[in-house]
Amino acid sequence: MSRTTTILAPIFGAVSILAAWQFLLPLSGVPAYIAPTPTKIFSVFFTQSDLILSNFVPTATEALAGFFFGNLAAVFFAILFAYAKFVRMAYFPVVLFFNTIPILALSPIIILIFGLGMTPKIIIAAIICFFPTLVNMLRGLQSATANEEELFRMLSATRFETFLRLHLPRSLPMLFSSLRIATATAVIGAIVGEWIGADKGLGALIIQATFNYQSDKLYAAIVASSSLSIALFAMVALAERWVMRGWSK
Repeated sequence: MSRTTTILAPIFGAVSILAAWQFLLPLSGVPAYIAPTPTKIFSVFFTQSDLILSNFVPTATEALAGFFFGNLAAVFFAILFAYAKFVRMAYFPVVLFFNTIPILALSPIIILIFGLGMTPKIIIAAIICFFPTLVNMLRGLQSATANEEELFRMLSATRFETFLRLHLPRSLPMLFSSLRIATATAVIGAIVGEWIGADKGLGALIIQATFNYQSDKLYAAIVASSSLSIALFAMVALAERWVMRGWSK
């Protein structure tokens, strides 16, 4: 398949779906207050750009901060668990237990503790990113074969040299796979936090638009949140390409 086809195929798919939505959905009798047309949704970004931007910025800030701190903590604990067996045996079950608590049940507790500001939304976004990255990073750090470990011991490599030259490179593909997933979950976490208690942000805008039957604003907020996730995903993909290219040299 040519490079041009690879680029044009998803564009064609998106355009065809939008065209069907724009022209066929109204003909089927679906009311505009349930599913407004794409032109009406995108017109919100021009006619009410200040509203969208003022709610986009808090959500983007919370998602980015949660993504950064959640994944940074996950990498730290993955390294700790990989090299400290007793710590892993003692605390990994605790981490697993906290991961079983639904985020919708945990969010009100976090907001009660930290208030209605931006901090609890960042914490919620960080928590929802934490566990998948921890598990995948830990698995990547432990993926070296016995022969590879023996080779590094024969070469008298220190534990740090073994980590830097063997374990860390092995974990990078799994780490970046988790980071790609976290780009969406961080935005979800920020929006969930805003649902529980906030007057600003895309999550708050979604709730307000739903209860006021403003479907165009509702869909516009959803498009904005999806665009944020796509932008974060693209940033991670670029970072992965840069890191893996530099590491292979």
